[in-house]
Amino acid sequence: MLATRIRQKEGTFYFISYKAQDLLHKVRFTSRYYFEGEEIAETKVSEHDEVAKFIASIERSEKGFQRLLNRQKIKQIVNFYETVVTQPMIPGTVLLFTDETLRFQKLDGNETLGHLSEPSGKYLVIDGQHRLAGLHFFQDKHPDQIGQVEVPCVLFDGRSADFATEMFVIINSTHTRINRSHLVDLYEKVSWESPEKKFTAKVVNLLYEEADSPLQYKINRLGGRSKQEKWVLQSEIFNELLKVVTAHKRWMESHLGMKADRCYALVRDYLKGAKEVMGEVWGNNERYMFTRDVTLKALIRVLDDLIIDRKLISDWEQQRSPKPFADLLRPWAKLAKEFRSDGFYERFPAKGQLERVRRIHQRLLDALMKLGA
Repeated sequence: MLATRIRQKEGTFYFISYKAQDLLHKVRFTSRYYFEGEEIAETKVSEHDEVAKFIASIERSEKGFQRLLNRQKIKQIVNFYETVVTQPMIPGTVLLFTDETLRFQKLDGNETLGHLSEPSGKYLVIDGQHRLAGLHFFQDKHPDQIGQVEVPCVLFDGRSADFATEMFVIINSTHTRINRSHLVDLYEKVSWESPEKKFTAKVVNLLYEEADSPLQYKINRLGGRSKQEKWVLQSEIFNELLKVVTAHKRWMESHLGMKADRCYALVRDYLKGAKEVMGEVWGNNERYMFTRDVTLKALIRVLDDLIIDRKLISDWEQQRSPKPFADLLRPWAKLAKEFRSDGFYERFPAKGQLERVRRIHQRLLDALMKLGA
């Protein structure tokens, strides 16, 4: 196929044009997999909803990076394709990726134009899945018109799958196309993010998925699309833990070897200690607000304060259990009534969440300071 080779610093990629029907045979539609309800079960899809059937059949993987396709958005795109006349259907490029290294044969006397070989496998779509899904349905409904449609594409080849993930994050972190929690979930694969952010992202992932985590499956990685009870957004818990990691990086390097699993163990045992002290208050979110987002964020801030307590941390390092934390946090048991849902916002008045988190943090800390006094 004819291609224009583009070079930018050490990077090389290609600009190509595909006939729509040819491109649809060469791409894989994928989605990042989340067990808690992102998928559309085929058995629950109406036999008349062809878009939902298509989405339900899409390949899903934890190694993926794309969002699940949006039914309404696809239908809107198809409607646009059907009604547009003089305006281009796809004015922007679709970004494609293959890990195969393609062969570029220059045209005589031209450094940038040439013939590019095609991959043996299918392309991953870095950007443009909804537009291509719309083409899929436009082709079904208007087979006589699809031959008139060409799709402009930018093609990246010969890189690892993490390169495609990084491109996805770069594209989507510059504006609000996807929720912040989804981006956090991919940070550890992104080379240009800071070591602290990548480290924190790993810790949050362990808090989400490990069977011994007090927050297992209670961290919301899907924004408003999660179908299970969630306590806190992944981006919120990430931001609080990042402050802890950044403030105590030197200590974490010397005591935890800057290992995510060791930092996770510290956070896990601290939260387990709080869970033991609070008893039925923990997780009882109908009657209490202790495991709601504002309090969980305040809890992480208290941990930030406690890390400087060398005796506490020394006891934890020796025992590697929740007991040192539970022993220290015993005064919190007397605060249970203050975290009842009824009247909670009156007991912790604030103009917004930031102020409320500060008030809860201070209340929890004061209870511990009184014990020390």
